Amino acid sequence: MKRSGMQLNFAAPGQIDFNSISKKAKRFGIQLIWSLVIPVVFIAGWDMIANHLQNPVVLPTVKESLQILIHPFANLIGMGSLFSNIFVSLMRVLLGYVLAVLVAVPIGIFMGYYGPAYRLLNGFLGLFRPIPPLAWVPLVLAWFGIASMATLLGIKQGQWYVYLNNLKLSMVFIIFIGAFYPVLTSALYGVRNVRKVLIDSARVLGASEKDIFRLVLLPAAFPSIVNGMRIGLGVAWMCLVSAEMLPGSLSGVGYLITHAYTVARTDIVVAGMISIGVVGSILDFLFRALEDKKFAWQRLSR
Repeated sequence: MKRSGMQLNFAAPGQIDFNSISKKAKRFGIQLIWSLVIPVVFIAGWDMIANHLQNPVVLPTVKESLQILIHPFANLIGMGSLFSNIFVSLMRVLLGYVLAVLVAVPIGIFMGYYGPAYRLLNGFLGLFRPIPPLAWVPLVLAWFGIASMATLLGIKQGQWYVYLNNLKLSMVFIIFIGAFYPVLTSALYGVRNVRKVLIDSARVLGASEKDIFRLVLLPAAFPSIVNGMRIGLGVAWMCLVSAEMLPGSLSGVGYLITHAYTVARTDIVVAGMISIGVVGSILDFLFRALEDKKFAWQRLSR
């Protein structure tokens, strides 16, 4: 079909448009190449410097660290495998993070929706916002000591004790504090920044306050809440290493890194750091995929 000198191609119903697929594949390939440029240069520079130094305690080679990463189930310095330590760390992070979300989201929505609640709680919660999670360590140790979820639930033996004893209350609290404020702030301002025209339009159409809250405010604020949950998860994962340095920790990738440093196994330190970065990136990617899938309409409305 030709019109005004332009060739327009239409695929028949049920026919695969190979031209469109080819363009998308080419665009994806170009993006992939650009995204790999800096990592490749970084790895090449790292290996070149490590080979020049010839001192694995200062800087191990890429091959030495890679050997640990490609054998994640091998026992490392008597502390279990890299995989098992990452799994324990992930359980700690998810527990502290989930608790933070369950507390912060309702409080943030409540403060954003009710003016008196905002005036009552904002000043008080704002006092604790600038305090870094590590500053809580002395108090946390005084409050919880080496108590764990097993202690809290009264479990003293068995397989469940082994699992729950790794979830120290002090570590969970540090992770909770790290995730709490990003989620709270995003929920609060997500509700407060809902466009007033949406609320007024719903009232004109006869919607009740309950319907406005459930059908207008929450859906409009949800992208901001999810973005805060994504940031909070990243902060919680960053708090992991400091949390696993607390007394009572005998496992986890943070503790593995700390212990490997004391025995001059820098290759394990680097492999642990890479593992933390990879797992954090995967968690962040999952949230971004959720945002792209569920909230594409938000970009179109801007």
